[in-house]
Amino acid sequence: MCVLEMAILKSIITGMPIMGLTEYFDLDAHNTTVRTEVLAGITTFLTMSYIVVVNPSILAGIPDAKPGIIIDGYSPAQVRSMLAVVTILAAAVATTIMAFYANRPFAQAPGLGLNAFFAFTVVGALGIPWQTALAAVVVEGIIFIALTAVGAREYIIKLFPKPVKFAVGTGIGLFLTIIGLQAMGIVVDDGATLVTMGQVASNPVAILSVFGLFLTFALYARGVKGSIILGIALTTVIGWAVTQFGLVSPDAGLVAGGPGATYDISPLAGAFLSGLGNIEGFAFALVVFTFFFVDFFDTAGTLVGVGQAGNFLDEDGNLPDVDKPLMADAVGTTVGGMLGTSTVTTYIESATGVEEGGRTGLTALVVAVLFLASLALVPLAAAIPLYASHIALVVIGVVMLSNVVDIDWNDITHTVPAGMTILVMPFTYSIAYGIAAGIISYPLVKIAAGEFDDVRPGHLVLAGAFVVYFFVRTSGVLSSAV
Repeated sequence: MCVLEMAILKSIITGMPIMGLTEYFDLDAHNTTVRTEVLAGITTFLTMSYIVVVNPSILAGIPDAKPGIIIDGYSPAQVRSMLAVVTILAAAVATTIMAFYANRPFAQAPGLGLNAFFAFTVVGALGIPWQTALAAVVVEGIIFIALTAVGAREYIIKLFPKPVKFAVGTGIGLFLTIIGLQAMGIVVDDGATLVTMGQVASNPVAILSVFGLFLTFALYARGVKGSIILGIALTTVIGWAVTQFGLVSPDAGLVAGGPGATYDISPLAGAFLSGLGNIEGFAFALVVFTFFFVDFFDTAGTLVGVGQAGNFLDEDGNLPDVDKPLMADAVGTTVGGMLGTSTVTTYIESATGVEEGGRTGLTALVVAVLFLASLALVPLAAAIPLYASHIALVVIGVVMLSNVVDIDWNDITHTVPAGMTILVMPFTYSIAYGIAAGIISYPLVKIAAGEFDDVRPGHLVLAGAFVVYFFVRTSGVLSSAV
């Protein structure tokens, strides 16, 4: 931890301001103060701290039960502990870069949705070794650094049709919600209807999940800071208590396995190198291509969503000076992949800090410092059961639905691409599919409606690129190559 970060941590604890921060982050020009920025950073951290628990639970695999990162000789609990450390380090590094380079009050960490894509699609459905998947994350992170440096990412993001920009956040919210409800046993598979409600009343996990979910909603509605992590913790404690006192059977699944906490991340850090050393060129290129599309447009959507929530977007729905946050994201993704986690992205919860008055990178720096301080709590992360950690996905998913109000539903040329973006994401279990559906449908409906002036050549190029993407992902080319 650097001297400045130590000073900030002391400031958070003592409430004393730090000399020089006003000038460094240009607080006066942004009409804010050190105290306001520190409080905003604490707020943002508390609202997104759940990722320290949730990211490991999604990425860690369980032999013969759940796809993800499985390390020989280590229990799933130990792997979750390693991933908690890596999650914290990746978040701290990326958010520090956001603070000093972009001077934005945006916090970063391994992204929800992207971690699910890593575990369930790349490692699970495609059978790609997790080391190779990490190598793909690192490679696409390096590609993003190069594209951001020349302004290509900013240019492409500006080509996003406005209805798609405003629909991405809601689509991601629905996607996260269905993942969470499945982990809770509330939504289950059904041969006739694809999904249906589980046997909630007879399933202890589902019963406690419902209780924990509405408890968390109540805390969130009351404006309790850290309501999500508090709800997860209380749900975990209740599960342990009812099991300990014999109210439910120990094999009911309310308690996670032994903590198995470890700070040794050597099995993860640098594992991407072995993934690079054992690849087949064409197959690896297709995996990187797939990650590229998912990460590129998911990150773009999240940045727009954060900007939307924080009222940072201009009249065209663009985030001014987006190249700097994009560079912080690109470097964070690269470092995260090297450490052993999935893609790093900007968090929509950053808007809570903005609502508290955060306007500069000092807010982000406070978040980074608090992430580093949370290393002391890593042993607890390994003891959080899957159903409890996934409460966060449902709560955040529901909150993200509010973005639909910015869509012009009275214009059919906006309704179709926005609706396709929102609906395709959860129904296909893919963020990229939803964005692709929206981008492909936009020029089609605009041309059909005779609104040719709204269609730019870049829209047609993006639509064509996504047609290729759909072909690669659904034709079996990728599966046969790997």
